[in-house]
Amino acid sequence: MRDAAPDQSNQTIYLRDYAPVPVTVTHVDLSFRLDPKATRVQARLTCARQGPGDMVLDGEGLKTISVAIDGTAITPRIDGDRMILTDLPDAFLLETEVEIAPQDNTALSGLYMSNGMYCTQCEAEGFRRITWMLDRPDVMATYDVEIEADLPVLLSNGDEKGAGRWHDPWPKPTYLFALVAGNLVATSDSFTTSEGRDVALNVWVRPGDEGRTSYALDALKRSMLWDEKVYGRAYDLSVFNIVAVDDFNMGAMENKGLNVFNSRYVLASPETATDADYANIERIVAHEYFHNWTGNRITCRDWFQLCLKEGLTVFRDQQFSQDARGFATQRIGDIMTLRARQFREDAGPLAHPVRPESFVEINNFYTATIYEKGAEVIGMLRTLVGAEGYDAGVALYFERHDGQACTIEDWLACFAEATGRDLSQFMLWYRQAGTPRLTVTEDFNNGVYTLDLKQTVPDTPGQTNKSPMTLPLAYGLLDATGTEIRPTDVFEMTDRAARLSFNLPEKPVLSMLRGFSAPVVLEFAQSDADRLILLAHDTDPFTRWEAGRALAKDRLMRAVAEGAGFDAGWIDAVATLATDADADPAFRALALALPSEDDLAASLHGSGVVPDPDAIYIARRAASHAIATRLASDLPGLRAACATPGAYDPRAEDAGKRSLSATLLRLQTLLDGGAAARAAYDAADNMTDRMAAFTCVLDAGDTEVAARFEADWQHDRLVMDKWFMAQVAHAAPNDAVDVASKLTAHRDFDPGNPNRFRAVIGGLTAGNPAGFHRADGAGYAFLADWLLRLDKANPQTTARMSTAFDSWRRFDADRQDLIRTQLDRMAGTEGLSRDLGEMVARMLA
Repeated sequence: MRDAAPDQSNQTIYLRDYAPVPVTVTHVDLSFRLDPKATRVQARLTCARQGPGDMVLDGEGLKTISVAIDGTAITPRIDGDRMILTDLPDAFLLETEVEIAPQDNTALSGLYMSNGMYCTQCEAEGFRRITWMLDRPDVMATYDVEIEADLPVLLSNGDEKGAGRWHDPWPKPTYLFALVAGNLVATSDSFTTSEGRDVALNVWVRPGDEGRTSYALDALKRSMLWDEKVYGRAYDLSVFNIVAVDDFNMGAMENKGLNVFNSRYVLASPETATDADYANIERIVAHEYFHNWTGNRITCRDWFQLCLKEGLTVFRDQQFSQDARGFATQRIGDIMTLRARQFREDAGPLAHPVRPESFVEINNFYTATIYEKGAEVIGMLRTLVGAEGYDAGVALYFERHDGQACTIEDWLACFAEATGRDLSQFMLWYRQAGTPRLTVTEDFNNGVYTLDLKQTVPDTPGQTNKSPMTLPLAYGLLDATGTEIRPTDVFEMTDRAARLSFNLPEKPVLSMLRGFSAPVVLEFAQSDADRLILLAHDTDPFTRWEAGRALAKDRLMRAVAEGAGFDAGWIDAVATLATDADADPAFRALALALPSEDDLAASLHGSGVVPDPDAIYIARRAASHAIATRLASDLPGLRAACATPGAYDPRAEDAGKRSLSATLLRLQTLLDGGAAARAAYDAADNMTDRMAAFTCVLDAGDTEVAARFEADWQHDRLVMDKWFMAQVAHAAPNDAVDVASKLTAHRDFDPGNPNRFRAVIGGLTAGNPAGFHRADGAGYAFLADWLLRLDKANPQTTARMSTAFDSWRRFDADRQDLIRTQLDRMAGTEGLSRDLGEMVARMLA
């Protein structure tokens, strides 16, 4: 929690007000004497003036023991969370000693404790909870750290110089500082870089967990090799440490040489982790390692430039995962995530540019827009300048800005110089919020095929009358037999409207937005016949998948709005794809999956129909039942063909087969009441198959299996997170709130653990939309009650979970009134955190 002075608690910070600090810090010596209730931190800051003005240091919740300048004790002016030093020399040594209580730090920001382990999380502004400092990313310093504690493992950034002593030679901002101390064991390996440096690799965990670290370690080695081969980036220290922590607000943190991870993204074994867990571990390990250059060696000048490191690094980890797991399914999965999280964000009160212009609490801007849309912007840049131009721009960026804190302008200037392109209009992707809508109209007349294109960028909070964006539109043309007659081309659209014309003997089938080349909403009234051709024959996996999704969405929307049934033509097309033994199993699983409840609600709202969560749930279930009925005789054989003989292997090929098998089992459950799923649960020899069967049995209304699962796995905290979430997400909508409420009274429910809190509360809000939006408002009251309860302890988690309310204006008047009542209640609560307060205010604006 923050202890800011009242006049600063809701201060808005603007990008336009950025200015360098008058006095900077070039080296930091830290000495820690660890104690749960009274840790002493001595800091010696080597300071240098770089402009006129006072030195204003940040600090929160600190008990200040002493302050000295060049060995002379002083009594500084402390104003709330600021220490103000005046009349300073051009160069000096600032020494401070403070006392903090890690055990009482429930916000999990700064130095805190998790199951007896000391650990830190300093991004974005957690270092100020450790000691007085210029806690901002453009202050970069080298560090020496000494840790004193009666614990066997004492870790910090950089290279180890002795027991509990660490030196980091690379200048870094405070948010990249890390300390870990505890009773830990390591799984170790080594890696020799392309420059010949031998690097010790360690994955540190609690005793008993070391048997589940091999995949994370392997992912690290593959990430290091990939970054050398693809980006030419070699590691620069003699050791790379990863530490698994149970209590962690985020997924992981890229602290220089000492990455701190949420345990769920480190620990994996076939018995306890699913294919999705393995894929997430691989990707997040890669993401945090790639930050060593795109975030650490080159960091962001201020927090408005957060996408400079996060969007770029997400794009890099997407490239890595595409290479590791297959381009098609990985790209489609990334697009599904973007649409589910970022498109929703862009369409509501929380919309903001990829580079925001202002914020109250920076923790609230670790968003899908910064990460996922930021990555799409990098991908568009690569499409526009080409692979060679991209490589040249990135190389110039690394060469020119190594060791600096940079801006988006610095990044784009490298590409403008390397390729000779004017990227001023492209910069709008960083400045304008909202998802552009691309309308396509086709016409064929007298041998001329014409495409009329129109783009609009919708109004968003604080932004209206926006300029047209640069849209790289990848497209191709097929003939009526499905043969490609025009391979992929990219049209760079820069105006509000454009026209493309082609001389052809017959009307073609348009394959538009191949590879999802621009993150837009495509409005194209394409015929079912053309979509069926694309679904069967298109060479681009995304547009092929998208054709099937569009067919499904049209029918589901009609079922919700008009009560329409499902035509045999569509059902037959789905069945044909499901039974296509030559198609990739992972792709078949994706193609069989129906649009989500939230996706349908957004689409209905966009078409002028008020979405009914109950009707959406019923329509999706009816569609699944129709598909299952059509495939009834094929389902057992199709599932048998998905078998993966031999020991469990997390590789993409086997994971794709298990994904298809799980999809088919869900269909079979609709027909047999869960009989096949119960048998699959008993036969499962890995957690992927076990969870697939478990959720199907829950869907069938059989809750007795939950007691068996708990008895078998109550000893494993990460598996139990799955148990908690599955019961809420797969409860009948009318029962979901009651199930969630009952689980919060379970002996193992700990709201102080973010994973467990998200499992139950997120299981309702994200996993069971119809249950959350129950017509009596019970889900809304349940969420608000828990947000207010946890806000006093962990504002970051509550602020992120509050986004479940962000789409409240799309629903009917009664539901809007019920949600607004809860938002008003939270807004009027005395002592609401700045984190949650800002989110609620933005949703009510």
